[in-house]
Amino acid sequence: MALGKLNNALRRNVEDLQATGRDKGAEMVITKIIKAAGDKGPRYIIAGKGEQEFIKMNANSYLGMSMNPEVIAAEEKAAAEFGVGPGAVRFISGTHTPHIQLEKKLAEFHGREAGMIFSSAYVTSLGVIFPLTTSETVIISDELNHNCIIQAMRLSRPAAKMIYKHNDMKDLEAKLAEAVGKGKRCLVITDGIFSMRGDFAPFAELAEICARFNDKFEEGVISIADDSHGVGAFGKTGRGTEEYTDAKVDILVGTLGKAYGVNGGYVVASNEVITYLRETAPMYIYSNPITCSEAAATIKVLEILDSPAGVEILAHLAKMTKKFEDGLIALGYETIKGPHPVVPLMVRDTAETTKLVNYLSENGILGTGLNFPVVPKGDEEIRFQVNADHTAADIDFVLSILKKYKENK
Repeated sequence: MALGKLNNALRRNVEDLQATGRDKGAEMVITKIIKAAGDKGPRYIIAGKGEQEFIKMNANSYLGMSMNPEVIAAEEKAAAEFGVGPGAVRFISGTHTPHIQLEKKLAEFHGREAGMIFSSAYVTSLGVIFPLTTSETVIISDELNHNCIIQAMRLSRPAAKMIYKHNDMKDLEAKLAEAVGKGKRCLVITDGIFSMRGDFAPFAELAEICARFNDKFEEGVISIADDSHGVGAFGKTGRGTEEYTDAKVDILVGTLGKAYGVNGGYVVASNEVITYLRETAPMYIYSNPITCSEAAATIKVLEILDSPAGVEILAHLAKMTKKFEDGLIALGYETIKGPHPVVPLMVRDTAETTKLVNYLSENGILGTGLNFPVVPKGDEEIRFQVNADHTAADIDFVLSILKKYKENK
């Protein structure tokens, strides 16, 4: 068998991951969702766990839109009208009215000239950074940026790449000074919300520093932010880190698969940038777009966000986030406090993190344990994510289980 030798090599690689605790393990399978009722938010049934009900405290669906009846209705209507798949890539015959409508809506939502949708946010970052990187481009990146940015930098092969200390604007300034003369164009790239910690990039200061160095590069200094955890869930009206910091970057990447509760990714920028990316981004040119039904569902989410109901949802999300953070602190747990619904419980020990994750699971709570090498040694944590469909009773229940764990240690 031709795969025999390769199978053996790959098996050894996986066994090494398992032996060192770096494997992801078998995927959890959700078999049923029990809709919110009374003072309880949604509950989830998991394969192999019988009828035990679980609270998801590790979901990216910050606004709880994936189960919203209006969003489901919009998706079903578009599927009936346009079918369940686009049938082709965009430049052949895969572009439909909902795709155009969504791109226009996203550009307007973020105050940009144009927008462009991709199959996922991960692919969006690749599809933006790779085409914008020439052999005379310098890339400067925050040390805690998401894996999609790291992989995009590897794929792009810039003239030079530099890493600045996390959210350290003095170090960014030093790296920009060092980069002068090494390329015609400089891309400064950051996450908006940093997904492991829930903290955010200081867009106002970053933009000011980039502007100061702009004339020192023939093709300028361009700021790019992937705000996938911010858009929809952060800021008074859900415009993300730009709204919260009252400052804009040049090119903004977002996702449809987190707060919007759907699927796909997008970028908003100037007409020139978007036109160029449509012509040059292989991740866009050679991939089918999201479905028309997904596009229609996202349009409905954006409409809800821009309504009084959206303001109410965001206010509830902020209230539940603060309630959970305050509760952790009152119980004596360490967290990185902030306004975003990513709430890390800092454990700072691999074995203890695993033990606590298992205890939570046994008691019907899903949290994400993050150990080395996903996070640096000493930064091991459990990442909780508050959603708008969590109730006050849900938060109280999770805190009660954490209290029991601490009392029984």
